[in-house]
Amino acid sequence: MVVLVWDWSGKAALVLVYLCLWLACPTAGGDWYGGAIRVKAGESIQAAIDTAHPGQLILVAAATYAEQLTITTDGLRLVGKGAILVPPSSTVENTCSGLAGPDTEAGICITGQDIELADFVVEHRKVLSVGQPVQGVLVTEFEVQGFSGLDIAVVGGQDVQVKGNTLYDGAQYGCLTVGSKNTHVDANNVASTGDPLFIGICMDDMSDVQVTKNRVAGYTVGLCIQTNGAYVYANEVADACYGAFVDPGTTGAQVIGNHISEGNPVCASVPDGALVGIATLGAFDTQVQANLVEGMTIAGTSNGSAAGIAILNDPVTGLASANNSVVENVLRDNDLDIFVETPGHGNVVEGNQCSTPAELCS
Repeated sequence: MVVLVWDWSGKAALVLVYLCLWLACPTAGGDWYGGAIRVKAGESIQAAIDTAHPGQLILVAAATYAEQLTITTDGLRLVGKGAILVPPSSTVENTCSGLAGPDTEAGICITGQDIELADFVVEHRKVLSVGQPVQGVLVTEFEVQGFSGLDIAVVGGQDVQVKGNTLYDGAQYGCLTVGSKNTHVDANNVASTGDPLFIGICMDDMSDVQVTKNRVAGYTVGLCIQTNGAYVYANEVADACYGAFVDPGTTGAQVIGNHISEGNPVCASVPDGALVGIATLGAFDTQVQANLVEGMTIAGTSNGSAAGIAILNDPVTGLASANNSVVENVLRDNDLDIFVETPGHGNVVEGNQCSTPAELCS
């Protein structure tokens, strides 16, 4: 806010006065309509979300809340402060209902308007169109646990941040972003506390997704990469069948500086089972660089195979991986460090610190 003040000499001086303690100034990062909404133990988080204005901050006190949350308001900042979200006794239908298969629900559903979804086939429903994206939402410092489909889902979002949360036992996904643009999934802890579940973090966006500095453990697929140009950096993945999996037809993904370790040997115990640190399956122009991959071993099981990094064909679509770059990675204590199956052209494997096979290692 700018106020015109006249000094004693009669000359005008412009004084910039920030009144964010009393009235929010969006340009200064405050709330549109005054102070934060505070949710106390025993109160409803969804009720606070429903009354919030665009850009408003909601602070949720440390307690356990049996709720499903739906966020459709632009700029909403939802801060958990140790809040724990668990499934309610009765479900609430929203865009994320059935997203990961029939009868599945999400703990936090961040969704745009007029979303058109394809029918469920495998993994999750695809976004066909977005009428109006939800923009600039932040969800942070929550613990979300035990939802039947997904702990957190972003559907038709733009510039959404999912940051610094703890996501336990999302049966199909810890976090999924689908049909969105410029989603940032950063510094979350995603884990199964029991048997391996399906996918830790999956990105199936329109463009510009960034998945960075997360810790994922106990999922069949740690990082599922289905977005062209995805940036997957500095994540820690352990106890998975596939640490990072670049899906068929995906172009230009960057898988850089991640640590993939201690694959789950159960994955290789089933017939034709596999254990792979980083896999590109019928993918193109992937940059796999400066990763540390270790501990991919079948550990004496009689079936399956294990490899640190694998460039593979897709037997379903017939796509052959091409123009992928596997450089400057460190691989150790794997049954096989690097495996190249594809006849696809333009794949480069060089400058990797590993031992097997010797012709692909330095």
